[in-house]
Amino acid sequence: MLSVPTLWVVFVINFVALGLVWTYVMRSYPSFPAARYWTAACLFAALGSAISMLRDSTPSLVPLLIAGSLLIFACWLGAMGIQRFYGRAINWMLALQCTALCAAGMTYFVLVREDMAMRILIYSIGQSVPLLMTLPLLFTKQAGRINSGARLAGIIAIGIASVHMIRSFGALTNIGGEVSFVHFNTFQASLVLVLVFLSMMWNFGFLVMAIDRLRNEVADLALMDDLTGTANRRRLLSRLDDECVRSDRTQQAFSLLMVDLDGFKEINDNYGHAAGDECLRSFARIVQSRLRSTDMLARMGGDEFCVVLPATTMREAAVVARQIVEACRETPAHCGGAPIMMTASIGVAQWHRETGLHPQRLLASGDEALYDAKKNGKNRYALENDAPLAKPLQRMAG
Repeated sequence: MLSVPTLWVVFVINFVALGLVWTYVMRSYPSFPAARYWTAACLFAALGSAISMLRDSTPSLVPLLIAGSLLIFACWLGAMGIQRFYGRAINWMLALQCTALCAAGMTYFVLVREDMAMRILIYSIGQSVPLLMTLPLLFTKQAGRINSGARLAGIIAIGIASVHMIRSFGALTNIGGEVSFVHFNTFQASLVLVLVFLSMMWNFGFLVMAIDRLRNEVADLALMDDLTGTANRRRLLSRLDDECVRSDRTQQAFSLLMVDLDGFKEINDNYGHAAGDECLRSFARIVQSRLRSTDMLARMGGDEFCVVLPATTMREAAVVARQIVEACRETPAHCGGAPIMMTASIGVAQWHRETGLHPQRLLASGDEALYDAKKNGKNRYALENDAPLAKPLQRMAG
């Protein structure tokens, strides 16, 4: 039979080790706020475990009450780290109130009515509630993705709550014999060791969550233009492949816009490359404001952009092109306080049955239409192939 002090030593060593790991993560990645809560959770748990060991040197049960309260609060800190990981608001008041309520309950069953089984029940509830509250976050897709670490943490949280339930039931029904302050029976000692193991695995789930988040961010950066924040050419080609497959299967057309800023070289020469970069960012914001959530804007390089418009006909795409040309012409970029006027030329192309699974054909059609727009005076849009060219846009008076 394991002694209680031995189990608390295991707790202290476990949580100190985890606290050191999370301290390193917190200092290495200051922009990862969840690490601060997980660090605090481990350190509070280690402190609570250490205080509980004072029970052997004093007849008072106060150290055990303080230790239990700190361990419950540590569990809340771990749960708040999960909330912070997903950008949710932290409810400190709820955590403090629940911890205080559990502390009051355990105190009652020490000072008013001595009942260790009830203290175990209250302690188990106090630790299980914050874990179970995080399950909707851990098992819900975020940005269309399932975080493997979150799923692991969720499964372990269910395991911890289940062990707490079994432990409470065993204490209330005297399974394995009586439980004392000095010794746990074999049944209770085994469950406590399982809880130690699961707490380590829960923290391991947090580490996997962080690694999975970092991996996804790196993958997104590899498909993003770092200047404008839009998709890059690689992501564009992947999206066009997907759209061609979808249209070939459903025979539903989609369209794209090939966009080029007029006179971009002169902007760089006259105002400097910083002004040119600001023009590109400003143009990206203008275009994004005219698109749906399902549309995609990509920078192909330099001042060349492409807009993918799913489930959009040529006529509908022409309306979008006209809006972009007008907005670009009427919304100057600002660099150093000086307004810089911009205009854009756009080529409009639509997927056809002949395009099939070859997005290069669609890009070529868009390039031809863009060339026509440039050849006919710029600051306008043109349609692909033999489609009639749109009339030049006239600046509205006033």
